[in-house]
Amino acid sequence: MSQPIYHAPHGGLPPQTDLLTDRAVVSEAYTVIPKGVLRDIVTSYLPFWNDTRVWIIARPIAGFATTFSQYIMEVSPGGGSDKPEPNTNVEGVLFVMEGTLSLSIEGEGHELTPGGYAFLPPRCKWSVTNKGDVACRFHWIRKAYEYVDGLDVPPAFVTNEQQVPPTPMPETQGRWATTRFVEPTDLRHDMHVTIVTLEPGAVIPFLETHVMEHGLYVLEGKGVYRLNQDWVEVEAGDFMWLRAFCPQACYAGGPGKFRYLLYKDVNRHAALS
Repeated sequence: MSQPIYHAPHGGLPPQTDLLTDRAVVSEAYTVIPKGVLRDIVTSYLPFWNDTRVWIIARPIAGFATTFSQYIMEVSPGGGSDKPEPNTNVEGVLFVMEGTLSLSIEGEGHELTPGGYAFLPPRCKWSVTNKGDVACRFHWIRKAYEYVDGLDVPPAFVTNEQQVPPTPMPETQGRWATTRFVEPTDLRHDMHVTIVTLEPGAVIPFLETHVMEHGLYVLEGKGVYRLNQDWVEVEAGDFMWLRAFCPQACYAGGPGKFRYLLYKDVNRHAALS
């Protein structure tokens, strides 16, 4: 299996001759952050992270999506953090797009290369360092873990998408498949971060309208997404952020695969207060 190439932002600024018009959309049901707006000027820095900058592409907003935050981290050579997560009740997922990330979980070391995936439960002791000679860029998705009496907290684990066979969706002959890093029936997990792959011309053939919130970062290819009442073109490097019950479907545009990293909240009762 060939190593996928993921699109990651590198910052910079467009030339003064460029038109300012882009594809960014903010609505009551969804937000689209196109790759062209992930520039130096919108990065930030985090406490206890050295030689690191971050694009914060999602955070809880009242009246919109409220369950998660999503960052794109850029760690320069020699950078990293010994105190990355400030909240002990927060779980996380890391997904590496470029470079190599040295990850320590409870003192055990792991090397995450592109496609590398790590689940980090709440109260987990972890740290990261970039020991390479090029910047490492990765997603960091954070969620407040929802404890349930009688269910254990799931353990940390590390894998790579190359080690996880995609699961074909029913009656699609494999044209639409999902790489599932966590078994959907494992109720210890209250969020799923997966990779969705659609072959050129494949579709999600109905308007999904559901309680789960989404963050969708396009890793590869291009497609046309139906979001609420709008059709929106997206390509590698774009981010879509959906509140609960936003209708959604898509066509894969080709000529190559259309692939995206998908967050959703799952396996818990709806909060009533």
